[in-house]
Amino acid sequence: GVDNSGVDKDKLYSTPEDTEMVYQALSPISDKFTIAAAFGNVHGVYKPGNVKLQPDLLDSFQKHLGAKLGIEKPFFFVFHGGSGSEKEDIDKAVSYGVVKM
Repeated sequence: GVDNSGVDKDKLYSTPEDTEMVYQALSPISDKFTIAAAFGNVHGVYKPGNVKLQPDLLDSFQKHLGAKLGIEKPFFFVFHGGSGSEKEDIDKAVSYGVVKM
């Protein structure tokens, strides 16, 4: 893990622009790839409460790029660092495009 305890918490999450950039870089190579977007899933040492799992971010990434491409769910996401996550959050993440955990 990495000690990110001094990092601003907003910098610990992916943005729609981040995921779009990955999509644009990888989609010309193949339409079969996964993205491990940061949505509060953690590996490493963080201050308590600094990172909160936010599966709704995955939905926002899908909608951001999906609207541009005319595709409902353009991303296949990987959920790293999910041990101990609530079942409800896992279910939401899967509904928003997580295909591997």
